[in-house]
Amino acid sequence: MSTDLSAFKGNSLISSDMFQKLMAVNKTLSGGSGGGTSRRISIKGGRFREMVNGEQVRVNSSGSMNIIVLGTSKIGRTYFAGAYDPENPAPPSCWSPDSEKPDAAVPAAQRKAVACRDCPMNIKGSGQGESRACRFSVRLAVAVEGSLDKVYQMQLPATSLFGDGKDGKMGMQAYAKFLDANEMPIIGLVTTVYFDENSETPKMYFKPSRPLEDEELRSVLELAEHDDVKKAITLTVYQQDKSEAAAPKKAAVEVDDVVDTDDKPAPKVGDVAEPTRVAAKAEGPKPTEVAVTSVIASWDD
Repeated sequence: MSTDLSAFKGNSLISSDMFQKLMAVNKTLSGGSGGGTSRRISIKGGRFREMVNGEQVRVNSSGSMNIIVLGTSKIGRTYFAGAYDPENPAPPSCWSPDSEKPDAAVPAAQRKAVACRDCPMNIKGSGQGESRACRFSVRLAVAVEGSLDKVYQMQLPATSLFGDGKDGKMGMQAYAKFLDANEMPIIGLVTTVYFDENSETPKMYFKPSRPLEDEELRSVLELAEHDDVKKAITLTVYQQDKSEAAAPKKAAVEVDDVVDTDDKPAPKVGDVAEPTRVAAKAEGPKPTEVAVTSVIASWDD
């Protein structure tokens, strides 16, 4: 019996929305989740790595990449207890989507404090050297220049967020403030992101490359409304059900992009105050939804 299905592809329904819904049945039967394609840009090893559904499909070894920022999360935090094992990555013990308080999904036994500012893991020296054990990070939703129909997640560690932008080398916070001062929305231009060659851990700088053409801007503004943007910037951590016999699920937080080993003290972040006391453990707050916030204004939240 022939297995050639080319003759079936001439039907006009192939490109319809109804057809795409019908294709979901195939995904279910084949064992797929039907949840769409997951794309992200990993910075592991100081290289830009294109990951699709967890598999590396392309490596950019040039040290720079041109992107368009579609959306951003607030500055969040993740704390991993114990040493990092790359062969068996575990989800974080505690995390916060806004650097203010632990996420509601963090088990009560794993919380170190009611508020992040009072957490002992937020004190300089709690991590390696003078660093903090609980790390800052931000999740971006980006498109890659020349491919304005796909949304990628890019996770920025603390080393790529802060700094005063000396010699034109701007971390993301300084870059966003620079654009704000020049009344230029970050979504309206191509941004070049490049690695600091003198840093032992992945550290990135940002600079403007060029404004978007009218047609590109229309495509980007349409893409920015896609559900994939919200998914890319939302911090989701999967915890293993204690009744499960299988191995723990890998955290949605990609450890290689969050954990850095820089021994330098972590800089202050906007209004995040230096912790002075440690509060007793308590139940966490009610869940809050992480929305797609202003690309520029959220850096100073």
